Amino acid sequence: MAESDLSSIIDTPFDAALSERYLVYALSTITARSLPDVRDGLKPVHRRLLWAMRLLRLDPAGAYKKSARVVGDVIGKYHPHGDQSVYDAMVRLAQDFALRYPLVDGQGNFGNIDGDNAAAYRYTEARLTPVAMQLMAGLDEGTVDFKATYNGEEEEPEVFPGLFPNLLANGASGIAVGMATSIPPHNVSDLIAAAIQLIEEPKTEDREIVRIVQGPDFPTGGVLVDDPQTIERAYVSGRGAFRLRAKIEKAVEKGGGWHLLISEIPYGVQKGKLIEQIAALIADKKLPILADVRDESAEDLRIVLEPRARTVDSNLLEESLYRLTDLEVRFPLNLNVLDENRTPVVMSLKDALAAWLKFQIAVLIRRSEVRIGKIDERLELLDGFLIAFLNLDRVIEIIRTEDEPKAVMMAEFSLSDRQAEAILNMRLRSLRKLEEMEIAKEREALGKEREELAKLIESPARQRTRIKRDLAAVRDKFGDERKTALSPAEASPREIDWSAMIEKEPITVILSQRGWIRAMKGHLALEQVADLKWREGDEPFIHFHAQTTDKLALFASNGRVYTLAGDKLPSARGFGEPVRLFIDLEAEVDIVQLVVARPDMKLLVASSDGRGFVTSGEATLAETRKGKQLVNLRAGATVAVVRAIGEGADTVAVVGENRKMVVFPLAELPELSRGQGVMLQRYRDGGLSDAVAFRSDDGLSWALGGESGRVRTESDLSPWRAARGAAGRMPPIGFPRNNRFG
Repeated sequence: MAESDLSSIIDTPFDAALSERYLVYALSTITARSLPDVRDGLKPVHRRLLWAMRLLRLDPAGAYKKSARVVGDVIGKYHPHGDQSVYDAMVRLAQDFALRYPLVDGQGNFGNIDGDNAAAYRYTEARLTPVAMQLMAGLDEGTVDFKATYNGEEEEPEVFPGLFPNLLANGASGIAVGMATSIPPHNVSDLIAAAIQLIEEPKTEDREIVRIVQGPDFPTGGVLVDDPQTIERAYVSGRGAFRLRAKIEKAVEKGGGWHLLISEIPYGVQKGKLIEQIAALIADKKLPILADVRDESAEDLRIVLEPRARTVDSNLLEESLYRLTDLEVRFPLNLNVLDENRTPVVMSLKDALAAWLKFQIAVLIRRSEVRIGKIDERLELLDGFLIAFLNLDRVIEIIRTEDEPKAVMMAEFSLSDRQAEAILNMRLRSLRKLEEMEIAKEREALGKEREELAKLIESPARQRTRIKRDLAAVRDKFGDERKTALSPAEASPREIDWSAMIEKEPITVILSQRGWIRAMKGHLALEQVADLKWREGDEPFIHFHAQTTDKLALFASNGRVYTLAGDKLPSARGFGEPVRLFIDLEAEVDIVQLVVARPDMKLLVASSDGRGFVTSGEATLAETRKGKQLVNLRAGATVAVVRAIGEGADTVAVVGENRKMVVFPLAELPELSRGQGVMLQRYRDGGLSDAVAFRSDDGLSWALGGESGRVRTESDLSPWRAARGAAGRMPPIGFPRNNRFG
């Protein structure tokens, strides 16, 4: 490699080079792409779009031009990025369901609330709206600085000076590197009222500002259901979220029937996808109290929801829809913006308004200073014209006779260069206009204007009064009524019995020895279950009758219990599915029992080391796939028995692997929602084999085995009765060899 080639190589640590370049990229994304400016509420792409349209003279009263022309100018002169991204930004500025106060007036297909995309930019046309013109007002009056474009051929404004609170009125959203912004739209009348309050009382507290603004005002309407305290906390901190619901009304039909009518949906929700969501609930039978959904929208949004029956609780149906669909959403607030120094800052609502007002006062002062400069220039020329009028003949003579009339006039009449140049550039027809009275009148008017402007620059009180007057004019021109209603709802809505939302159908739950589960429709007899097909090497383990609305409790040998929903079990096609697909159960852990979990039921739980307790069905319900720990096991022990305790049971019988049995009162066992339990039976060798609770009056029964189906009952249990924890004695003659009560 040549020496000249090596000179361009920089020896630097890789992490330092990477961090330096990534920081440059991050700053570029934050300041030049993703975050809006607090002064005009615009990102660079939006500002450049409006600037290009202004230069194309796309005024509200003018003709439309093809969107392709606008996009071409923007990416060619100001914003060297993809044409589709620029057009997408332009489309959003034209959508009245995306912006509270659109900045672009679109003609053609600019998309809709259903979620359909806009037509290609060669088909659509656009021009500016009055709001956009208001936002750009003053650009020709020296109110803001201009900077060179990316290639240095053109100029663009650094920020728009117009008196319109665009940041909060239209909101913004964006994701930068390491930070994001999310600002909801607001009502401009509320914002101007809050701004005027800040002008009158700069020390106004945040809560006072929030009482005026009250909350976001979305272009699609809806209902804001947060309480005032929640809204205040979000606005004061600059971070939070707002609960927004659709506007739903109950319409009563003739004959006593009724339906729900949705006329407004939450901001940012596509109507087409929302209807698909609701239709999926009906198809999947997840909301059986809802029968049908119809889209009857024309110009106005109208979605009709038909209940399953007129007896359905309309409030329950509404609440269920809010929980299960996007009829209720949370819109985040992250008031992260670029301040006047182009530094990202999370502001409160008051801070954002105060920063915008500070900028508007700076614009007012700068406009006044520029205007004073122009007045001084005009006064200088008027003084020159007056001298020319008083000495018109001599001026004409100098122009006719002198080779360098400018220098002669400057010397003879003490004129400045600008004055002499203006006189020489006058046309002959303008000479008749040089009347002393007209010049004096114009001088007087300009003098008064200059005096007023000078007072304005020097007096903060005058500046505040002027801003208040101008804000009132903006409110009169663009102010309107709120679209989003304020209706605080309960912070913790009532609990919904989701089992009522499941269509109740009888099923037979079948679990195999290897842990494959399935649910067959209807209640099958024992012989029908035996006739089912099983995987090779597998066989029946547990089966019972249940309903689709039931919750099932699965007990594992590690002491954990898991909850399965009856309506979520796989169908009986094939062999079913492994139960471990539905819960986080380790492969080496055995399944002990599967039962229908009823809150009022009682269960006898015993471990292999002879400990046990009574628990309730409610204590067995778990919320997640991981289940919950029910039995705290000692080292080496496992859960051996889980049995339902029948009504009226008052006695417990326990048999060990050593074929010794003990009987004691059920009342001696504690009822726990979690724990180790107490000692049921003491062992020298082995452990617990089985345990059962029964009514002492009925005696202890067990199956004799074989196909006869005969059962033996031992009514006199006095030989085996002992205190809980005793070793026990050999069971009655004929007790099953497998040491199980059946």
